[in-house]
Order: sequence, then C-alpha cells, then structure tokens
Amino acid sequence: MGLEILGKTNIDFIGKRKYSFLLSAVLVSVGIFSLVQMWRGQANLGIDFAGGTAVQLKFEKPFQLDKARHALEGNGFKDAELQQFLEGNKLLIQVKKSIAEGKVADKIVSIFTKEFADNKFVVDSTTEIGPKVGKTLRDDALIAVVVSAIGMIVYLAWRFEFVFGVAAAAATFHDVLSVLGVFFVLGKEVNLLLITALLTLAGYSLTDTVVVYDRIRENLRLRPRDPLAAVINSSINEVLSRTIVTTITVFLACLALFLFGGEVLHDFSFALLIGICVGTYSSVFVASPIVYEWRKGKKVTIRTRR
Repeated sequence: MGLEILGKTNIDFIGKRKYSFLLSAVLVSVGIFSLVQMWRGQANLGIDFAGGTAVQLKFEKPFQLDKARHALEGNGFKDAELQQFLEGNKLLIQVKKSIAEGKVADKIVSIFTKEFADNKFVVDSTTEIGPKVGKTLRDDALIAVVVSAIGMIVYLAWRFEFVFGVAAAAATFHDVLSVLGVFFVLGKEVNLLLITALLTLAGYSLTDTVVVYDRIRENLRLRPRDPLAAVINSSINEVLSRTIVTTITVFLACLALFLFGGEVLHDFSFALLIGICVGTYSSVFVASPIVYEWRKGKKVTIRTRR
C-alpha cells in the first residue's frame, strides 16, 4: 500500500483545464521568446555557446575570490566569471568572446602573476572556444532536445496510442521552455550544463506522465462506459498522493544539491528545482487535458503492452 498524504481526493482537473492552458500559454510564450533570443545570440550565453576562453589556475596557498575579481575588473575583464574550488586552491576563469579579444589566457596569467606575486600558481588548463564552435554546440543542443521528444512520441505511441505520445511530448516541451524562460528572465547563463538539466527534466517529466497514463489506461479498461472526463479525473486523483510524494522526495534531494553542491552546480540544481515543480504540474494539468481535448467524444483505443 503506497504512502498517502492527501487521502482520497475528488478534484475536477479536466474542468480547470482552461485556466491551466492559459497559464501554460504564458510560460510557453516566454520560453519560445527566450529560445529565439538564444538562437540570435541575444541571451546570456555561456562560453560553450557564445565562444570564449576558460583558464583554470592552481595556487600554492588559499586566496581571496574578491581580490581575484577586483584584479580582473581593474584590467578590463569586468564581466569575467569566476568559480573557486577550495579543495586544491583552484580558480576557474571564464571570459566570453565579446568581452576581450586577442590572447586572453596570456593576459589573465600576466594579471595574476602581477597581482598575486606572493602566491605562486600554475595553469591547470586552458580552453579556447570559437564562435563557430559555440554555434555548432548550440545547434546540437537544440537537436538533442528535439530528437528526445520524437523518441518519447514513438515510445508512448507504441505503449498507449499516438495521442498519448503527442500529449506527453507537448508537456515535455512545455517544461523545457518554461525552465528556459525562467533562466532568460532572471538573466542566468545558458550553457551546456543547463541543457543537461533540461534533458534530465524531460526524462523526469515523462516518467511522471507515464504513471498517470497507466492509471488512465487501467480505468478505461475497467470502466469503458464512463465519460472520458470522469475517468481521467479519477485516475489523476488516485495517483495524486504518489505524484506529490515523489515530487517532494526529488525536490528535497535537488534542494540539498542547490544549497550544498557548490557554485558549479548552483544553476544546474536551480533548473532541476524549477523543472520538478513545472513537470509535476504539466503531468496533471497539461498532458492529460490534452488527451481529453483530442479524444473527447471518441473511443480511446486501449493497448495492453507493458
């Protein structure tokens, strides 16, 4: 017997679909605008997509991050991004292509040699990413999201029927665009780590949606004469406690990562936190209502594949 935190509920989710569709339209619109801006290079793109230089230094002794930042700002690198690794006294410096030209790595080494004369360091690694490479990575990231969505449609069309696959893919795109929109509005950096988070969320959202779809399929088999809206509503209510428990569990794990995972994983875990909430919402208020709108008044084919 599963854990229940809400008891038996009787919420009319299908009856509230117009409100949820309105909210989703706003989220998706912001997400599409953000995607267009990202494609045009107008978003806050990381060096993965915009091109630039990344230099990692390893110091002999602990250093102050503020002093390192002031040293760079005083030498023309005002928008350089710094990440400190306390273990090993390491510092990662990322400079976008638009901030400085020329041999950026050499300039950075020269600055720190002068400003940290009492704290010797070695260059752990240097990475140069040109604009063309950044554009290629950006295009490949978008292709990866689209291909994953097509795979979801094929899988769910085989397991349930075509409408379920389309609805699940729509809910997944809804989640991805919503998180992307939040990052754009907040001015957060869009990089490959964010794309990793989005693909992770796509898998989470699909799993959550399949749980609801399984219960809908089971109830359609047991109650073939009942109205479709009643079957979908009761199915969602039956798995609601399970969905919320799963969401809270995963949310707390990501929250711990957000609070204690360090600066490097901060935006990654932040994207997961937003995506988990949006993904749970879409499984209930987007994926299933789309199935209802598509199939209301029609007979739904019931598949038995597992």
